[in-house]
Amino acid sequence: MAGSKSMWPNGCLGALSLTFDDGMESQLKVALPLLDGFGFHATFYLNPRGEDWRERLEPWREAAAEGHEIGNHTLSHACSANFSGDPRGPGLESMKLKDIQDDILEAQRRLDEAFPDQGERSFCYPCYQSFVGRGRTRQSYVPIVAENFIAARGWGEVANHPAVCDLLYLCSWPVERASGPELVGLAERTTQGRWGILTFHGIQQGHLPVADVDFKELLEFLGDNEERIWVAPVVEVAQRIIDWRKENGSDF
Repeated sequence: MAGSKSMWPNGCLGALSLTFDDGMESQLKVALPLLDGFGFHATFYLNPRGEDWRERLEPWREAAAEGHEIGNHTLSHACSANFSGDPRGPGLESMKLKDIQDDILEAQRRLDEAFPDQGERSFCYPCYQSFVGRGRTRQSYVPIVAENFIAARGWGEVANHPAVCDLLYLCSWPVERASGPELVGLAERTTQGRWGILTFHGIQQGHLPVADVDFKELLEFLGDNEERIWVAPVVEVAQRIIDWRKENGSDF
């Protein structure tokens, strides 16, 4: 498809979004200073749970003011009961569509209260899972997400093709324990006109970490290749794709 608007800004060959899940301390103390030092904006998916949710979101106000996206990662971070192995424990299999809808919307209400100036935000499926129920009662909750967000991050093995990707279940690459060269290699895969999304958790923290030196190596590469790879939050890239599709008469 061709149109008046270039797919990526400034003649870039592809796009990359850096996303972080669960609001971990190392994201505030390590990732954000590094991102800000290189002038890149990322997406941080938060769970505004607990009675003290306002206090827990307070440290993220500065990040939002600096241009980072604060995304919705649900309130309860519900995943499959397979993770706990407890047949009586909570899990997506025992939830209804109304349950997950209420969970998502309450998280959104809290995020809107804490970050009123952000406007649109994207969604992130906890554990990359987008269903409730099991077997014959299993249902996708992607349509609920589609009613409330312009984009949502899931999981997938390829970089997103802007002409055909499902903006409400985007492919992303989990990068825990990835080396610097591996991160650079994934970023390089976007230069065929595609949009890559990297999923981080802790930087030198937790059970899904990436080392700070490896994260810095990625940022150095992106800094040296700004004319080739556009780095922007999920919501910003998604909006550009939406506008581009409209200009080119796409039905997606």
